[in-house]
Amino acid sequence: MLAAPLNLAPRVPLKGPAGAPAPTGPQPAPGQIRVLIADDSAVVRGLVARWIGEAGFNVVGTASNGRIALEMMARHDPDVVLLDIDMPELDGTEALPRMLAASPTLQVVMMSTLTTRNADISLKCLALGAVDYLAKPESNRGVTTSDAFRAELVERVRLFGAVRARGRRPAPVAAPAPSVHEPAAPAPAPASPASAPVSRLSAPFTLRPKARPTTPRVLLIGSSTGGPRAVNEVLEKIGAATLRRLPTLIVQHMPPIFTAVFAEHIAARVGLPAAEGKADEPLQPGRIYVAPGGRHMGLVAAGGRDPVIRLDDGPPVNFCRPAVDVLFKDAAQIFGAATVSVILTGMGSDGTHGARALVDAGGPVLAQDEATSTVWGMPGSVAKAGLAQAVLPLAEIGPALRNLITGQPA
Repeated sequence: MLAAPLNLAPRVPLKGPAGAPAPTGPQPAPGQIRVLIADDSAVVRGLVARWIGEAGFNVVGTASNGRIALEMMARHDPDVVLLDIDMPELDGTEALPRMLAASPTLQVVMMSTLTTRNADISLKCLALGAVDYLAKPESNRGVTTSDAFRAELVERVRLFGAVRARGRRPAPVAAPAPSVHEPAAPAPAPASPASAPVSRLSAPFTLRPKARPTTPRVLLIGSSTGGPRAVNEVLEKIGAATLRRLPTLIVQHMPPIFTAVFAEHIAARVGLPAAEGKADEPLQPGRIYVAPGGRHMGLVAAGGRDPVIRLDDGPPVNFCRPAVDVLFKDAAQIFGAATVSVILTGMGSDGTHGARALVDAGGPVLAQDEATSTVWGMPGSVAKAGLAQAVLPLAEIGPALRNLITGQPA
């Protein structure tokens, strides 16, 4: 149970060599990562196996269905399984829980073509313990000609092979979060003058008077790899009663179709209306707006109007569209210190520039800790830049945000 308010100690942010992001754990050589491919298409199996092998990873086997994949798992102990959804005899959704029961630290990436049905199934698989999903091109020809699909595939194997090497995977939604990572010898880094301390919080906390908004007017969430499960847990722990006080805007890096289904899942879990944001849509308390896949979602309040959503098809920001930075920077201009925000698990550094704009405007920014992040890229970047009011385990973020929104101890 959370006790008395906690005043935060001085910040000690992190920095890698020459300003580069600090590594989040040991990075295994490609040959150390064992990969199992399960897909009913011989073309896909052959191409993916070739790509993975050319990248230097060890393909321990290919399987045309889930039953064969389970048999191969018992013999080869793969680090990463690339698991198709639709397969004969035993499909991906049936094979997934059996795989994780046999090997709890296994990293399973779901693969499916981009349809509403498969998006729904993929998101359910993430809730069951898959670490990520990968949208396959619609045809075998598309698979063979898609450089983007190949690059994403190799990157996920590299990423989740490293996660397996560290011997951990994110805790399930209902499980207690591990303790926060606290580096033994952090090095100083430049921080935004308006930023507040970075600290693990296990109790209600108070912001410095100049940084605390009188009445929070909007909640922002940015996330990527591992985000769908993390976002749902955070919203559930904030609670519908608190979320009804203000609009919630979410940027989750996802392809089109997936974001609409993701919003439906949020609505079902939280019990509040949730949908993709629409151009010129006014913000309403108690509604949850998800950035549509493939489009930036921001805010505009021209001519003294109340803020409305803006969508655009501009170039990717931080290689992402939608990008967290776009939403955060707009909110900093419009809502300033009345913005409450959090950066959750994800690859890359999207959200750092937007977090700086929010902090400079006086708004609090929280970040998920490394121990409970699928990938400590986005939240780690914010923390290392000295922009996080607090770095928290996933289980503590919802109560902390509720505290900020209501002004009451959690």
